[in-house]
Amino acid sequence: MVPGRRIGKIVGGIVGVLVILIAIVVIVFLTFDWNRARPWVDDKVSQAIGRQFTIQGDLKLGWHFPPNTRGWQRWVPWPRFSASQITVANPNWAQQKYFATLDEIDFEVAVLPLLAHDIIIPAINLVNPSVDLERLKDERDNWTFKLAQSSQPSSWNLELHDISFAKGAIAFNDQITQADMKATIDTLGQPVPIGEAMKQQEADSRQSSAKTVGVSGANKLDRQTKAVAASEASEAASASGAPATSEAQAARAASAAVASEAASTAGSDTASTPASEAGRVVSADGESSASEPRYGLGWAVKGTYKKTVVEGKGKVGQVLALRDAARPFPIQADVKIGDTRIAFVGTVTDPMNLAALDIRLWLQGVSLAHLYAVTGVTLPETPPYATDGHLIGQFNRSGDVFKYENFTGRVGGSDLNGSLTYASKQPRPLLSGDLVSHLLQFSDLAPIVGADSNASKAKRGETQRQPSAKALPTEEFKTDRWKAIDADVKFTSQRIIKDPALPITDLHAHLIMKDGVLSLQPLDFGVAGGTLASNIYLDGSTVPLKGRFSTAARHLKLKQLFPTVTTMQSALGEVNGDAALSATGNSPAALAASSNGEVKALVNDGTVSRLYMEAAGLNVANVVYEKLFGQHDVKINCAAADFVVTNGVLDSRVFALDTDDAVINMDGNIDMRSEQMDLNIHPHTKGLRVFSLRSPLYVKGTFKDPKVGVNVEALAVRGGLAVGLGLVNPFAALIPLIQPSNTKALQCTQMLADMRNAPTAPPSGKMQKSKAAPAYMASSTDDGGLFGNSTKHAPASGAAAASGAAPASSAAAVPFNKH
Repeated sequence: MVPGRRIGKIVGGIVGVLVILIAIVVIVFLTFDWNRARPWVDDKVSQAIGRQFTIQGDLKLGWHFPPNTRGWQRWVPWPRFSASQITVANPNWAQQKYFATLDEIDFEVAVLPLLAHDIIIPAINLVNPSVDLERLKDERDNWTFKLAQSSQPSSWNLELHDISFAKGAIAFNDQITQADMKATIDTLGQPVPIGEAMKQQEADSRQSSAKTVGVSGANKLDRQTKAVAASEASEAASASGAPATSEAQAARAASAAVASEAASTAGSDTASTPASEAGRVVSADGESSASEPRYGLGWAVKGTYKKTVVEGKGKVGQVLALRDAARPFPIQADVKIGDTRIAFVGTVTDPMNLAALDIRLWLQGVSLAHLYAVTGVTLPETPPYATDGHLIGQFNRSGDVFKYENFTGRVGGSDLNGSLTYASKQPRPLLSGDLVSHLLQFSDLAPIVGADSNASKAKRGETQRQPSAKALPTEEFKTDRWKAIDADVKFTSQRIIKDPALPITDLHAHLIMKDGVLSLQPLDFGVAGGTLASNIYLDGSTVPLKGRFSTAARHLKLKQLFPTVTTMQSALGEVNGDAALSATGNSPAALAASSNGEVKALVNDGTVSRLYMEAAGLNVANVVYEKLFGQHDVKINCAAADFVVTNGVLDSRVFALDTDDAVINMDGNIDMRSEQMDLNIHPHTKGLRVFSLRSPLYVKGTFKDPKVGVNVEALAVRGGLAVGLGLVNPFAALIPLIQPSNTKALQCTQMLADMRNAPTAPPSGKMQKSKAAPAYMASSTDDGGLFGNSTKHAPASGAAAASGAAPASSAAAVPFNKH
């Protein structure tokens, strides 16, 4: 036989045998009862995960030609495995028997990659999964599996691309966060494009905002957001060189309308700066596109979190792409946690690794401080608020970063705009950003220091009430939260709406919080045409809190300090002053009651209304004269206030006002512990003046109920003497009403020199050192002087502290004439 034919027969025989073997293997695979393998599969999986795994239903193997393949590979069938009625047991300490149950699981395996030891599962389908998640106070949880460890690394690699499911349920019970919630998942009737979900959520959030900040506030927020979106669209069109669309033009008009509203009405708000890239996740025209993500599943959740009721609903995509970053997974939620509502629409990329988050975020609630329980971010107490913005999240090994970009908001009656960044760092996360309020209601700042009404406190859930007799806020700072996060945030209010009697115009603050220490450096107010600049330092890492305060008042115009006093509108002159205080205590009232330091103020070369001055001095004759014949101005040579503060008591070393006609001085003290005042005002006329009824005044009572009146004893002595002399000689009755000069002018030059010395404050918890009386006081006491015995105004020697005075801040240390 020819050798070639023999070889051909051999090869043909071998091929024939292989075909027969393959046919036998295929027949065996197709006809074998795989349920016989269930005990072996159950055992291997149980060993691998450290929990009892059981397949109670059928285990099947089928064959399927793969979709989306080309060439000869499409003729290579893939095995398709399925199993039904699967259970995964819980640890024996768990409340529920099973960690997970599934009605069915099925998946395909790519054949050819198996030759390279790669197990590639394009998609796995879960039918009605139910998962129970539990954690105990000792931090044991049931979602951490004790996977079997091999002495050598496996030569096989597993890749899972997509997970899809139709309906399911998740239960979550966590004793650490006190969470007890249940969520259900079900298939939507038909896929919902993300654009449609965005429109619906916008409408729902607008209604929620109306309930939180009122219909007017919600409408203003809506106009702010539209104006910002229009501005961004216009900027994007300009950058690309394309003409602005009609929508952008209309939105710019809306922006102008909002600005016009703010300019024309003191009680309304302006449009904010660009706030939210709200249209980023939908097409420019707001319509759904074929390529945009779609929702396939709806979910709902109910339960409690930290003993607070939780209820919400939302939508997610039906297929979870675990490895395809080009296929963002759509997410939508509208959840209410107590009095806080959180809603968002957007996408997450690579959900298993949380590569990126891109959502439109709405927040509404009674107080921003309540977000601490939800997010762990420490924010101040505020009036009811509503915000709308764009949240971007980047998840990195070095630390996650979230940016709430260009958001718009309403807080009480004020607008709030800006950007905030949350960075996960060690040892604490950092919150940073810049915030701007174009129109700030001054009353909206009250909850920050607990100065709002008891009704407001009750609404935001504060159980501590302000005592009716107390003027200083007694609500304690929540210093236990200050160590949860660091912060570096700047806030600017361009215009303040307030009571007409308040001369405040604007506000700038830079808040820094680090390791439980909060500082405001600076906290600047525009006041009466000048500035009131403060540096505040609050160390919340100790109990009680330790505080240091320094304040510098510069160029406060007299006429603007009393905007509602008609007789002061012709006043000239400025007020300058400094204060330095230290204190301990966990509330504004406690800090004031323990404060130590100095307070100084000066008025020099000013002019005020004679009518106002004479009325303050009770010179009845001159008041009548001015009313009959007109008003003249009174020249202020100088005025000074110099207080030493010891354990919350302000004791006046000097309080005096020198004019061409008279000197008015005051002694006494102000007790911030009991909120009581005990002040005596002494007017002294220069030269000879007839028909003067000047008498000492007193200011007594509490801060909330002060009482001002005439010193009855001094007035009775003067009146009695007039009556007695009148019995002898009627003309002699005029003698007590002739007030001779019993004083000399304040020594302004020396006073100014002394007052330029910056006030000082001791360390927190220490009392101010005893100081000698100022030089201008000593020079006035040679003949009884201006103030009588000046030593009574200086702090007692027993009040001296062991430690020296701490230097004042740079703001307080600058001489008045240098500003």
